Amino acid sequence: MVKRKLADMAKDAVARLRASGLELEQRTSLHNPHQFNGKRVGRLWAYLVRPKKEKARLKKTLGADLAKDLDQAYKNAYLCLAIEPDALEVSLRIHVDAWYDGQNMKRRYDGGGEAELLATLNALPGFRLRLDNWKGEWICGQLTRESLAEFFKFYTPGEHSLAVDFRWPAPEGNREFALAAGVPGEMIRALQGLEGLYRWAAWSKESEFLFG
Repeated sequence: MVKRKLADMAKDAVARLRASGLELEQRTSLHNPHQFNGKRVGRLWAYLVRPKKEKARLKKTLGADLAKDLDQAYKNAYLCLAIEPDALEVSLRIHVDAWYDGQNMKRRYDGGGEAELLATLNALPGFRLRLDNWKGEWICGQLTRESLAEFFKFYTPGEHSLAVDFRWPAPEGNREFALAAGVPGEMIRALQGLEGLYRWAAWSKESEFLFG
């Protein structure tokens, strides 16, 4: 039931983003215990990822060896709607194996895009920029040139994952927000807010910085 609700939210988000010119396709995570999730479901999510046509173009750009297994969604930058036992989350994520999207983002930043990225991130109050599983976090809306430079000093595509997320804590006994009727709409609007960042960071025709 929860997976279906997340899927419906993702379909709504896909339609809204398509209306603004961004084409993504929607998928959902495993929802049964499996060897891939350690026989335990601790998180359910729906994600929006680049469509097949764009994956084919990226494969052609990277070549067969570098683009191996690109069809696996986590090997692409993606937007995410998630639920955990004690939280809801909206995020943009670049997995360690989606190194080409991470490299595209870092090269664009290093190539003179610092001011653009800083403004894009600071237009997302409540979100956090996070590096892999580090305890440190960079708060959107409060970032400075110095703090963003600090992040990119440590971030290495292919070695670290990256996330920009907004989390609503919903521990037992304090789940009024998570159960409210307007929550799906609120999460979808938050996800739409990540459109500009996705367009800036992920490799595409409008953001081709992977090879300098």
